[in-house]
Amino acid sequence: MHSVREQGRNAVSRAVPFVSTPDLTLFHPPSVYDFRERSEVFGPISDVIPSSPVFEMYPIGLTSIADYLEGNGYDTRIVNLANQMLMDEDYDPEAEIKHSSANYFGIDLHWLPHCHGAIEIARLVKKHHPDTPVLFGGLSSSYFHDELVEYDCVDYVVRGDSTEEPILRLIETLEQGEKPHDVPNVTWVDDGDVVVNPLECVPTDLDYASLPSYEYVIRSVVKYGSIKKTLPYRRWLDDPMTMLLPCRGCARNCAYCGGSRTAYETAVNRSSPAFRSPERLRQDIDDITAFSKGPIFVINDFRMGGPEFTDEFLDLLEEVDVDNQFIFELFGPADEELFERLDRATADYSLQLSIESHAEDVREHVGKFATSNEELERTLSLALDNGCNQIDLFYMIGLPEQTYDDAVGDVEYSRHLLETLDDDRIAPFTAPLAPFLDPGSPGYENPEEHGYRPLCDTLEEHRERLLAPSWKHILNYETEWLSRDEIVDATYEAGFGMNELKHEFDVIDEDTYVEVKTRLERSLEVIDAVDDVLEGPEDERQERLEQLQEELGGTGEYSICGNDELTWNNDGFRDVFSLGKLGMQILAGSKRSSGADDRRLSRSGERR
Repeated sequence: MHSVREQGRNAVSRAVPFVSTPDLTLFHPPSVYDFRERSEVFGPISDVIPSSPVFEMYPIGLTSIADYLEGNGYDTRIVNLANQMLMDEDYDPEAEIKHSSANYFGIDLHWLPHCHGAIEIARLVKKHHPDTPVLFGGLSSSYFHDELVEYDCVDYVVRGDSTEEPILRLIETLEQGEKPHDVPNVTWVDDGDVVVNPLECVPTDLDYASLPSYEYVIRSVVKYGSIKKTLPYRRWLDDPMTMLLPCRGCARNCAYCGGSRTAYETAVNRSSPAFRSPERLRQDIDDITAFSKGPIFVINDFRMGGPEFTDEFLDLLEEVDVDNQFIFELFGPADEELFERLDRATADYSLQLSIESHAEDVREHVGKFATSNEELERTLSLALDNGCNQIDLFYMIGLPEQTYDDAVGDVEYSRHLLETLDDDRIAPFTAPLAPFLDPGSPGYENPEEHGYRPLCDTLEEHRERLLAPSWKHILNYETEWLSRDEIVDATYEAGFGMNELKHEFDVIDEDTYVEVKTRLERSLEVIDAVDDVLEGPEDERQERLEQLQEELGGTGEYSICGNDELTWNNDGFRDVFSLGKLGMQILAGSKRSSGADDRRLSRSGERR
């Protein structure tokens, strides 16, 4: 065993602004590489996340990896190709890749909708840097690891949900000119044979690194001279939202979810969640509030840590005196004591509740909010009575046991809630399970048990499906209760109904109502037009699709909620002078550097 090296080989360069040559460059790809030249009807496939259907928001774990590597002497840069392609129609990602200089390139394939863009970016890297190793990582990479290394543009797949140490060990091994036989979690090819090293590095606590590392983001701006390349998603500068990550993994096993207990066991060998200590979470909050006055999203239901962790976390929040709004996720009902404590502990808080369906039997099968509607409504009422600023309610279409009437019935149940609770702080949303049923989820692994009918299986089949001309044809599943056509029809019927309902109850304004209604109408027209083309003569399809593409223009984004519906009160960043000063302090090391303070992990992921 050995501790963190005191001086990495690039320790000097870490203190120099505008370093241009990192050891490792991490590229974040778009979902479809050439999306600007296509006009697929992406539809409502990213309505409940901050990013667009291009999925330009990179996994926050990239910042943890970059910070951990820099703390151990390897300069690391994140380049969000997807976001730059989305923001600037003249931006040339191939030129960016061609002119990038690094000893190693990494590409995230965390969410499966990136599988087309990720491989195409890897091919461009190999085209311009044929001798430079290309690393893949993320949950989807971990699931499809053996398929990924069959692509000649992928050299290594680092499996796991906490790959900071395995990536560091891989780079150290390659730097010594050795093969990575002894590096945990790595899948690679040795003389034509696929080698799957044991997935042993699975940390049981998460205090060893910054998760995420916003210090790294600020430091990299000063260090590499560009904020555009590192932006998390398109609107982040206007509407900065930060994240607090209490854990990795999940105690629940929701049927459709790629982040479920089954999915983590299958893909990354994690049987139960690993947590950060309340003390480290407090440090995370301090790091965030040093540069941001915007909302802080607490990812996952922190109550999964058990009563003791929950009490310590709530005590911590009461001690932290910040004005930022906190947004919490809850995966099940809560009592009044929780909301009283959240009200005392925060200046302002909101909730995001993915209740999935108004139908109790559907929720019971799914595994989230598996309780009565009476108990659900009691939770909502208690939150509203105890200072909750806003409750976003999310329904999903494409679930086990869910009929067409169940799906569209979510609108009437939302009406019942708005009438009964008589409070415009409740905002209901509906969206399909799209574009994919997640590999690793219980429904994907045991489709018959959960009533799913998979329509594709391999990574390459999913890549090809992303090129379909509308989101209906991208879907990788049907259910026993809903065909793809019915999933689409139910989505739009519920979408129209929810838009009318929220307008009626003044949850949204007139402009948002008209905007969403227009999108829905246009999306339906285009989906019908695409279906007409695909049902026509095969030899005419390509020409007719190209004509339709010219008529569409843009990237085919047709959301079923307004651009600003999923935002919170946001005071943005602190002043530019403070940000610049903070960046220089971090770069110079006068502020805490997680890589310098934290100890390295053992092969099994334990702290040394």
